[in-house]
Amino acid sequence: MRVSLGVKTQQLLSGVFSPSAAVRWRAAQTRLLCSSSPDAEKPRPSMLRHLTSKIKATGPISVAEYMREVLTNPVTGYYVRNNMLGPEGDFITSPEISQIFGELLGVWVISEWMGAGGPRQLQVVELGPGKGSLASDILRVFGQLRSVLGDVSVSLHLVEVSPALSRLQAQNLTGDGSREADAEDEPVYRRGETAAGLPVSWYRRLDDVPTGFSIFLAHEFFDALPIHKFQRTERGWREVLVDIDPEKPEQLRFVVTPSPTLASSTLVQANERRNHVEVCAEGGVIIQQLARRIAEDGGAALIADYGHDGTKTDTFRGFKGHQLHDVLASPGSADLTADVDFSYLRRMAGGGVACLGPVTQRMFLKNMGIDTRMQVLLRNCSDPSTRKQLISSYDVLTNPTKMGERFHFFSLLHHSRLAKPKRPEGLKLEKKSPAPLPVAGFTELGFS
Repeated sequence: MRVSLGVKTQQLLSGVFSPSAAVRWRAAQTRLLCSSSPDAEKPRPSMLRHLTSKIKATGPISVAEYMREVLTNPVTGYYVRNNMLGPEGDFITSPEISQIFGELLGVWVISEWMGAGGPRQLQVVELGPGKGSLASDILRVFGQLRSVLGDVSVSLHLVEVSPALSRLQAQNLTGDGSREADAEDEPVYRRGETAAGLPVSWYRRLDDVPTGFSIFLAHEFFDALPIHKFQRTERGWREVLVDIDPEKPEQLRFVVTPSPTLASSTLVQANERRNHVEVCAEGGVIIQQLARRIAEDGGAALIADYGHDGTKTDTFRGFKGHQLHDVLASPGSADLTADVDFSYLRRMAGGGVACLGPVTQRMFLKNMGIDTRMQVLLRNCSDPSTRKQLISSYDVLTNPTKMGERFHFFSLLHHSRLAKPKRPEGLKLEKKSPAPLPVAGFTELGFS
């Protein structure tokens, strides 16, 4: 359906992307464009030793436990020890490629706030905020559209488990204006303010974020959550585990359990038709938390990630130095990821919220008006180098062979958001009930 917007989202876009606006473009390659290559480094002894000791003591471990240890172990975990983002890290995300990505998401946040009636309080909650680039771009949009927000109380809440990344986020968002909590067990372990005076808080768990009307953002967050892997056999579903290779004690290998596990008995759907399935139970719990909060307090969630709608099988992979990496080699030295199963997230969200998507990143950004904005920017840009960067960044974000169709957007909304507005009582001239405001990004918008 094509909807022409004379106000609302179209005005928001016009306010953010004026021809005179100085737009910086981050030209960089993404991890999607990298090919596999042999890993030349020796295994990191500490993590490998920790894993082999655990397996010797308790037996083979699930892939979910393996991922959890490798990525978030408080001593040797990949996310705890490393700054993995950017050209010098292991992968680059969309906000690092071009700030127009974050600015369009900032417009989406304000559009959904307006669609909910403009509550007096707006909490922006980002899960796994990376370097803080996306949050920074969104806050810049808020500054440009301050007249739209008026005197609304806006606050930023970041859910981040990595101390190294939280310090980087604080520097990018608040400069020297943040401080750590005195006690390690404080729910808010860091606080700060932006240059504009907007409060920023850091949490390790979503449960610690205050209740209230919130827009939740999760960009490349769910793909790093631990997954269980299951294989269909002649005797039924069996779980795939990680074990020590008996012929090479310094290496790990995958094994299939001879009998059912609790996970294989409870996490695989009875009508599953695939022969190999990955289930992110932790992601399901987080989706349930988001759905409950949206149903009770209002708001929305926007999830952007690698993903599929219940069709793919084995997507578990590693990235190191912008190249594909063996997931069992050098544990703790590379990022581990698996495509998000949006059909599973939809099922776990339940009936308390409305679900939209998934739609491809290409479709979402085009629906948000990226083509119109690109035309304006190119028309007002005379520098050949900048024009080349603009075109290159646009291509990476929208090209179907790059990020355009590998990334998808999925949203949770309060049911009232899609309900038709009530017809004013006493007016009998109107023949049709007014339609609900379209949800930006998931509906093609017309710009006149």
